[in-house]
Amino acid sequence: MYFPLQSLENGHWFKLICGASYQHLPAVRSLSLAYALAGADCIDVAADAAVVAAAKEGLAVAENLQESAIAQGFLTQGRPWLMVSLNDGEDPHFRKATFDPNLCPTDCPRPCEAVCPADAINFSGVIADRCYGCGRCLPVCPLDLITSQSHQLSPSTVVKQLEKYNIDAIEIHTQAGRETEFQRLWKALQPIIPSLKIIAISCPDDPNLIDYLQTLYETISPLPCPLIWQTDGRPMSGDLGKGATRASVKLAQKVLKANLPGYVQLAGGTNQHTVFKLQSAKLLNAPPHFPQSYIAGIAYGSFARSQLSSFLESLEPTQINHASLQLEEHPQLLWEAVSQADTLVSQLKRPQTTCT
Repeated sequence: MYFPLQSLENGHWFKLICGASYQHLPAVRSLSLAYALAGADCIDVAADAAVVAAAKEGLAVAENLQESAIAQGFLTQGRPWLMVSLNDGEDPHFRKATFDPNLCPTDCPRPCEAVCPADAINFSGVIADRCYGCGRCLPVCPLDLITSQSHQLSPSTVVKQLEKYNIDAIEIHTQAGRETEFQRLWKALQPIIPSLKIIAISCPDDPNLIDYLQTLYETISPLPCPLIWQTDGRPMSGDLGKGATRASVKLAQKVLKANLPGYVQLAGGTNQHTVFKLQSAKLLNAPPHFPQSYIAGIAYGSFARSQLSSFLESLEPTQINHASLQLEEHPQLLWEAVSQADTLVSQLKRPQTTCT
């Protein structure tokens, strides 16, 4: 049985990304529950009190069901670490689409609704809690009515909130060239840093990426806990197909070659093909004593959520039942959802089951 830190050291780290802007509480709760029972090491959620509470509820239920999961052969390994995502500036993960539905023509074919992977658009506009900022609706509107609204909490507000959450980890989304903004946020975070089990820094590619990451490491050293470099290859695109994962693997290779202190973990474009591509590149299954020369883990966002979309939809309120149903109240549905989550988790935890 692997625990989070052991998973990192052995290259089996699995992180579920619920979404830095995703605030659909019933889905966050169910996703946290199902993926925890399937063996996830970390659950990454928005820096929102209600979202954190929903994730914790799901994780608490998973702890109570751990023995049942083990008996059924799932990879559950106890309580995953709970991570909260933060940003030091403008970032696509921290935005939501918006438009005025009253401006839409009655004969519009509504391509925005068709392209939305989160079912966050209907005749009343954007359902804010469901939108996670993928941006796919922005270019398809025939009248350019859709815009995006970015959000960022002030550093002081972030610290006040995080002190109440009792979380295990943080992830900071940044971009090359934002040394000053990162330093400002890092300074504000000092009261909570000693209590963290892991710190992750997520950054997309850039010609100056490695120099920037080296500067960040100098800023944050020394650390009281391990560090993860999250290579955000193609943000929020894992559910688009086989080609989406190439950018993530390529960026991870670039960061690995830089030999930065810390673990390297993929994100952005990760899906059912990612493990196979990493194995083909011989970047998984680190030999003893050389873990930092290999990929430590993978974070799955949009693709992982899409795997359970049918189960989550069946729990939604109806005209007969106006309240959201709890996944654990329907054992058959629960274990079917866990089994589906396991098909993704086991690719990394049991590499021989990799999908080609």
